[in-house]
Amino acid sequence: MLENPGLIPRAELHAHIEGAALPDLVRQQAAKYNEDVSRLFDENGEYNWTDFTTFLKQYDDAAALFKTEEDYALLAETYFRFLAAEGAIYGEVFISPDHANLAGLSYRAYLDALGEGILRARQATGVEGRLIATGVRHFGVDSVERAAKAAVETPHPLMTGFGFAGDERQGHPSNFAKAFDIAREAGLGLTAHAGEFGGPESVRDALDFFKVSRIGHGVRAIEDGALVERLVEEGITLECCPGSNISLGVYEHLRFHPIEKLRAAGVKVTVSSDDPPFFRTTLGKEYVNTAKQFGWTLDVEAQMTRNSIEAAFCDAQTKADLMAKLDAAIADLPTC
Repeated sequence: MLENPGLIPRAELHAHIEGAALPDLVRQQAAKYNEDVSRLFDENGEYNWTDFTTFLKQYDDAAALFKTEEDYALLAETYFRFLAAEGAIYGEVFISPDHANLAGLSYRAYLDALGEGILRARQATGVEGRLIATGVRHFGVDSVERAAKAAVETPHPLMTGFGFAGDERQGHPSNFAKAFDIAREAGLGLTAHAGEFGGPESVRDALDFFKVSRIGHGVRAIEDGALVERLVEEGITLECCPGSNISLGVYEHLRFHPIEKLRAAGVKVTVSSDDPPFFRTTLGKEYVNTAKQFGWTLDVEAQMTRNSIEAAFCDAQTKADLMAKLDAAIADLPTC
């Protein structure tokens, strides 16, 4: 069910495009390729993974059903249309050169297909979108550097950032610094997953070795007061995904999630959905559930979107246009 009260426009900074494949779309793709995917779903038609290992397996199994350029264009268009239906005016998605290889597509074909899907969604709904190429940490240093080089050597007007995902516990961050140097020198925005399964030290290492402006998740920074102060002082934005953190057991319940404590401390936090259908969430639900749990006013919800726009990896004119849409929506809110 869509969560769109039609009040505050929303923005998504942290979602993986393959992880955004809705169950109905996966079943549609399975029928196209005569594949049996019944094992992926429960009696209600939702993904039925039980732990992190089975989640990763299902993620890859679902992704394997997107094989052609048109498949990937459809995936991007479907997700961005869904974002727009939930009141989003902007979204960024992580893309994976490794999944392009697994699909037998060139990185150029994969990139162009995703860009085409985003443009179709924008033409239909007005939602803006951008792409962030990612290296996968547990695939090793060479793989991450190849991802950075691919991002730099295969430009696309909608591909504006470089990121780092995968198992935070594998490989010292210093080993991956070169990949971020490559992306930085090309002018790409930089973000890295840290402070989810890794502790606050993983956030500190990402800042020290990668010199990122954003951290994917980053919530375990709350365990280190000095680190929280550093995030505030350096203006680092945290791409928070509360529903994902609960589903994967980082926190037992939303009431224990530190997003509000981080916000109250002055950290720039945002609200995102990560791999929404796998975690039975949507961007709209993340906004609604988090606001309800922590008693956020519409002003606070608007600040979440404002934080996202300010930290977005898009050009200044696009940011100005998005801010104008947000401000117009706020001005139209009913007064008490």
